[in-house]
Amino acid sequence: MENKLTPYFLSFFLMLSLTSILSAQSLEEIDTIYVQTTRIPLKASETGRNISVIEGQDIQKMAVTSLDDLFRYIPGLEVQSRNAFGAQGDITMRGATFSQVLVLVDGMKLNDPLTAHFNSYIPVTPAEIDRIEVLRGAASALYGADAVGGVINIITKGYNNSQEAENRAEGQVNYGQHRLVNTQQGFSIRKDRLYAGGGFSMNQSDGEFIPEKVLEDATLEGYNNFFDIKTFGLSLGYQLNDKWRLQARTAYDSRNFSARYFYTTSPADKAVETARNWWNQISLSKTGLNSSTEFKLSYRNGTDRFVFSPDFPSTNLHATQFWNANVNHLRIINDDLSINVGGQLDRRDIESTDRGDHNDWHYGLYAMGVFRPGKALSLTTSLRLDHDDNYGLEFTPQLNVSYVLSALTFRASAGRSIRAADYTERYVSYKLENLTPGRNLGNPALAAERSWSEEIGLDYRPVKNWQLKATAFSRQSSNLIDYVLTNERDIANNQNLQAGADYLYATNIANVQTQGVELESWLSRPLGKQGRMSWSLGYTYLSTSNDDEVASVYLSSHARHLISTNLILETGKIELALNGLYKQRAGRLASAIDTRLDPDYQVWNIRLGYQLTAQFGLNLQVHNFFDEDYQDILGAPMPGRWVMGGLRFGL
Repeated sequence: MENKLTPYFLSFFLMLSLTSILSAQSLEEIDTIYVQTTRIPLKASETGRNISVIEGQDIQKMAVTSLDDLFRYIPGLEVQSRNAFGAQGDITMRGATFSQVLVLVDGMKLNDPLTAHFNSYIPVTPAEIDRIEVLRGAASALYGADAVGGVINIITKGYNNSQEAENRAEGQVNYGQHRLVNTQQGFSIRKDRLYAGGGFSMNQSDGEFIPEKVLEDATLEGYNNFFDIKTFGLSLGYQLNDKWRLQARTAYDSRNFSARYFYTTSPADKAVETARNWWNQISLSKTGLNSSTEFKLSYRNGTDRFVFSPDFPSTNLHATQFWNANVNHLRIINDDLSINVGGQLDRRDIESTDRGDHNDWHYGLYAMGVFRPGKALSLTTSLRLDHDDNYGLEFTPQLNVSYVLSALTFRASAGRSIRAADYTERYVSYKLENLTPGRNLGNPALAAERSWSEEIGLDYRPVKNWQLKATAFSRQSSNLIDYVLTNERDIANNQNLQAGADYLYATNIANVQTQGVELESWLSRPLGKQGRMSWSLGYTYLSTSNDDEVASVYLSSHARHLISTNLILETGKIELALNGLYKQRAGRLASAIDTRLDPDYQVWNIRLGYQLTAQFGLNLQVHNFFDEDYQDILGAPMPGRWVMGGLRFGL
């Protein structure tokens, strides 16, 4: 198959680009939001990094039904989904594996200690989101392990530090094909010293029917890729006095879905998975004239029940706990110098039928300084010292530079990052007896990953509220962890293996190099007195190689060429949202289940809204408008065209 964009894909981008250039006049300034993910609040142009901010009000209007869907269409992010509507997806950035992207909720680590496949189980409903900040590239000097490819920080309305009075309830209810029920509701109350808010979201469907396949030596029966996903959240905040503020949030996320071929391409795979996660966080902060101090504590409790097949005993049960405490102090010395210092302590626990029972302690100390010798130049230095039961003591530095010259911003960054193996990479299948060939097997002796990352970039604002961005980046990694087909004779922990059989064994791969380029366009402008257009377009090129040319599962699974776009048009009573994605990657074949991963695909979603009154409107949404037949993960087909419609409200 020839890898090329179809004519309608190219025509759309050319038309939209021309329209943007001709109409981008008299716009408001785009670079006024201070980002929180840098720990010291800075304008994006001052950070020296490639950072994007997605506003919560825009998320409600996009043609998406989950955070997985949303991330797929943010420039520079790739989500390798196993089903639509947020059932499960692996989040990657800049060629990093899904284990090397850090997810935060209100600045607190969310990454699952069992496996990074669960990092997309985010206990936040769309109605609760104030904004999402995406920092691309290494950030271990700020947040410690896992922040290799980038950071996604989801900031909820209760933690956005707004003081404006607010009383609002909003949501939508949609019904669609395959008995789909998609619903999102939320409320927020902000009055005087008190804030209260919450949300509920649900995606539930019988799923599409995947027909049976008749193979030469077996028949694979058909099945429905069903899903039932529910998330609840509740936030409370109280301004104790002029300086002290108390905030708390609790959330519960429940998922039950068909997981057939999510993790294997075995004909025996008939997997069903059920996951529950309970998230709690509390924060006490003091804000003075030139300083602020925060005390934060979060707790994640998760359970997972995985049944590989009902035809034979194959149930694995997992329970995890993750405690994370953080103290952070910011001091503004003068207009030119700000300093932030802090510490972190966390503990991870797991009880598992196939991985065993384990726990680890981790602590870190960090310091960050921002120096602005003049209005144009900003220098940011971060230093962090971490100790972990898995890798001992590690030092991670980071240096960022930005220089603003009228409409141009020059930026550069370099830093070190680390990541320790999760419990799955160390112990998966470790306690199972007589493990069948081809299964994943953990390695308790895995060393921690280490890497250095560099980037240079240029941001250009031809007019206000239109920003063009170009970034070149590189990463040199050692001891990267991935699964490599290995014979039983070469595996040290082979007590439960069949003689002479091959397994996908978790292995440290010596040296891996990644290079890439990101090109982006971000535009937001009014259309008349009651309209608005918001549009993003991004292209990412990636190349990954390893010195020994080892064939592994995940390191080279990312897209080589990735194009994504988001468009929101509002005019009068009509809203139009359009998402597009084109991906080109290495193709793969799984003959055992007669399926293939095509080397490229494109998918489009569209949403049309009509405002009946000031409070109520109608919604029509189509996912995969052109009914593309595609997969992100070999063996797990993504849904075809899916139509839904319903009612939206805002009170």
